[in-house]
Amino acid sequence: MNTIFSDNNQIEVVSTFSELVNTRFQGVVNAICWERNLNGDFEEIVSKLQLKENITEIHPEDLLSLQLSEKGNMAREIILNDLQLLTDFGASPSLNLLKNYDRDEEFDFISTDVYSYHVDRSPIGTDTFLCTYYGAASDILPNDQAIQKILIPETQEKLKELHNGKDEDFEDFLKEYFFDLHYQSKPHAQPTNLGLGHLWRLAVDHPEQKVLPCIHRAPRENDGEYRLLLIC
Repeated sequence: MNTIFSDNNQIEVVSTFSELVNTRFQGVVNAICWERNLNGDFEEIVSKLQLKENITEIHPEDLLSLQLSEKGNMAREIILNDLQLLTDFGASPSLNLLKNYDRDEEFDFISTDVYSYHVDRSPIGTDTFLCTYYGAASDILPNDQAIQKILIPETQEKLKELHNGKDEDFEDFLKEYFFDLHYQSKPHAQPTNLGLGHLWRLAVDHPEQKVLPCIHRAPRENDGEYRLLLIC
């Protein structure tokens, strides 16, 4: 398959939803993409939705209440179908109209917000699904192009000072505050932007996981532009 993502060997590209959910992660592959070129006016939908908070969840009835053009209706049907596919699969998708996420400004030496490269963790077997319909899209990074922030010597020393406890409790401290989930890109790292309209499945850190979890980050939002994002 000729794909814009073929240069990144961590990505497996598929052409159906069934392949998306049934293809196994293996080796260095920890991101699977249902690559799509969507028709429809997603900008029209964004322009007619009401932002109530910086992150506003949009429900199917909110979409159905909109008066839309033919292309706007095409976009709505795509979104509703994606929500239904994921729900039928057993996931709990959320459609968000997003101005920005909260920033982590508590520490000047480490960031733990979603704008920082990070992995997702779950106590049970699960995956992260996401699709950006409008606005800036997320990035992923090959695992060998990043280092855990807690392994950077200067950061580790400051975390030990912050912990100020017994050495044997330090690892639990890192997990409790999610410091261990965050990564720093290495020099010359080459992130892949996930683009618009593609539905992605990313590997999560959980007890049964056979591959490394997918390192990803939320994008800096474009000035004056909201994002429309499906995630679960």
